[in-house]
Amino acid sequence: MSTDIFVIGLDEENQRVLERLPWASGYRFHGLLTPEELQHGEIDFEALLKTAQHELDAFDGDVGAIVSYWDFPAASLVPILCARYGLPSVSLEAVLKCEHKYWSRLEQRKVIDELPSFGIVDLDDRKPAPPEGVGYPMWLKPVKSFSSELAFKAENDAEFSDAVAEIRAGVGRVGEPFGSVLEQVELPPEIARVGGAACLAEEALHGVQAAVEGYVYQGEVTVYGALDSINYPDSSSFLRHQYPSQLGEEPVQRMRDVAERVMKQIGFDNGTFSIEFFCDPESGQVALLEINPRHSQSHAELFEFVDGVANHEIMVRLGLGQDPGRRPTKGTYQIAAKWYLRRFEDGVVTRVPTPEEIAAVQDRIDGTQITIVPEAGQRLSDLPEQDSYSFELAHLFVAAHTEHEMVQKYQACVDALPFEFAEA
Repeated sequence: MSTDIFVIGLDEENQRVLERLPWASGYRFHGLLTPEELQHGEIDFEALLKTAQHELDAFDGDVGAIVSYWDFPAASLVPILCARYGLPSVSLEAVLKCEHKYWSRLEQRKVIDELPSFGIVDLDDRKPAPPEGVGYPMWLKPVKSFSSELAFKAENDAEFSDAVAEIRAGVGRVGEPFGSVLEQVELPPEIARVGGAACLAEEALHGVQAAVEGYVYQGEVTVYGALDSINYPDSSSFLRHQYPSQLGEEPVQRMRDVAERVMKQIGFDNGTFSIEFFCDPESGQVALLEINPRHSQSHAELFEFVDGVANHEIMVRLGLGQDPGRRPTKGTYQIAAKWYLRRFEDGVVTRVPTPEEIAAVQDRIDGTQITIVPEAGQRLSDLPEQDSYSFELAHLFVAAHTEHEMVQKYQACVDALPFEFAEA
């Protein structure tokens, strides 16, 4: 008899990943709310919660688990729904301590030194100023946002003012519904004071970016993978995330140690997480950038290529109240990356690669999966969930036996994918 698992924000690509899990024949995966409902336009958290609960109540069968691999609001819906249906889950308070960037920094500071100077910018001030002790260059960002949305680097007062104006205008879309969820837990005074639609300033970190993925089960923190995040030259926009990390054992072990201390301090249990870092290649020192209270669905194929099983497996096992146990480490390839093909200026897309052209590339170059982001006729600046400096054209999963071979495969894919644009 199959167990029914509800996945908040299930899409076709991740449905295929879930159905490739080795034991997936014993489970049925059901979508609960669409990615569009969760991420596009205004977010009405209470309406989303009611819709999800109505669907679950109407289901003719037993709900075996409720899980998700998405950020807010999905990450906050999971513990609320699981509590109502008596299912295993991380607590809402622990999720919010990760998702609220300022609250997260305050918790981190209690147990680690590996973090930048930070503070809140008063958006209600007629002429906001950088927080005391935070110098340039700095990053300004909402305390809650999606995919680097409204994140700006400021090198001076003029750039600071421009960034604050942009954040002030757009912070409410996510910040206001996030604030309503914050009210469901007991907040420390400093978080109750700033709420969910606030602006955080942090001194810029330096080095190369990396991340660890892990989970906590019955209080025990396990880090099962480390990845590198490589930017476009002279840019803060990601070029690729690659697994496994090529940094070496010392910085990876430091990231593991920091992750364990911080997740225990937050009280995170029975859930997956992904933590982003900056690492200094010379000294091996690390600094924590951000905690995500979920594993990364965009890394699923990377683990599948290298380990043989996607990281979604851990999410499902924890949702069922099971110990995830040891990870397999036997895939077809030794290294894999998710690449982001980007354009750094606006324009109207007049041509994208056809399904036939994409299939031809994937057939010719083994270990590749290609997804096109925009549609023909779409203006790039109308795309949702883009960073502040670029526009995504395609996501390319590329696996190989060496990093050099992987880079060559990626370039061969790009050369064979025709895009055309009319200037904005």
